[in-house]
Amino acid sequence: MKQLTVLHLLGVAGMATFLASSAYAQDTSHFYGGGSVGQSRTEMDPARTTGILLPGVNTIGSDSDNKDTAFKVFGGYQINRNIAVEGGYFDLGKTSFTTRTAPRGTLSGETRVHGINLDLVGTLPLTERFSALARVGAQHAWSQESFSGTGAGAGISSSSKHRATNVKVGLGVQYEMTSALWIRGEVERYRIKNATGGRANVDVASVSLVFPFGRAPVRVAAAPVYVAPAPMPAPVAVAPMPAPVVMAPVPQRVSFSADTLFGFDKSTVRPEGRVELDKFSSQLSGTRYESIRVEGHTDRLGSTAYNQTLSEERAESVKNYLVTSGNIDPTRISAVGKSETQPVTAAGDCSDNLARSALINCLQPDRRVEVEVTGTR
Repeated sequence: MKQLTVLHLLGVAGMATFLASSAYAQDTSHFYGGGSVGQSRTEMDPARTTGILLPGVNTIGSDSDNKDTAFKVFGGYQINRNIAVEGGYFDLGKTSFTTRTAPRGTLSGETRVHGINLDLVGTLPLTERFSALARVGAQHAWSQESFSGTGAGAGISSSSKHRATNVKVGLGVQYEMTSALWIRGEVERYRIKNATGGRANVDVASVSLVFPFGRAPVRVAAAPVYVAPAPMPAPVAVAPMPAPVVMAPVPQRVSFSADTLFGFDKSTVRPEGRVELDKFSSQLSGTRYESIRVEGHTDRLGSTAYNQTLSEERAESVKNYLVTSGNIDPTRISAVGKSETQPVTAAGDCSDNLARSALINCLQPDRRVEVEVTGTR
């Protein structure tokens, strides 16, 4: 019972963490389905079972098999990147035991368990593809037992069925192999009713394949082609001044889609983003610049504090990449976060009454990184 309480608390604590983190993660909702296979391990007490079924008969030894192959099939709805509702059918396999009794005899029993479940699943992204999982829910299990005996247990020849609804919890990890195939590894605990009317824990370690479907495509704006700053006019000597007057450099800006550089709600430059920044660095080669300013911008979803931190992290990531991979002079480049204070979309363009996926797509132009170059060829 203590082990169940600890695992239950871990599951609830993990779920609370997931619900509190990344509340405004930019992702779309979708359905998914899948299946899993693994091994179950059931708590058993053959001596207690024998004592209840054969009053006055003592157990002097026993053999048991409390492990078997378990599987489940499931389907769910991903409400957002962090929360999903999932239901399914499970089969926990069978267990068996044989006890040797005094007076002399034997008692043999076999139990098989299957049922249905409904869970709330929390997901905490750790990297672009790797996430931690926690689940808590309810399961309704059917247990079917059969018993037979010899000697002192010869009077036992029966079968029974039990069913009960109990809590189930679980922890695991998930890896997105592709946009259409995920793989999970999980440990779950089921609580069932046994032949003697008591409760027993069944722990299952499994591997699952998950197939998302119905995901709305995300419109990602193509990265604009960088246009090098226009050459500045040659110095013009104005008589009777002894020295020519040189026009001040005019800043030039280029904007990159944050979804292209980082992916949703991320600040680590991904491969597609590195390609675009490499093109920018190549086109900048040979330009005499005085300064480069990197600005991070977000959309209005999420809190101002969260968006400010995200915009600063994205600007710093682009700055660091340009310095380390683009050979930009670190003394001439700076980074700043603008949060959602300078949107590209107008106030009435994207109504808050839109479905969340449509609103995210509508606000895509606001999620960007702008690079301002001041200099001449």
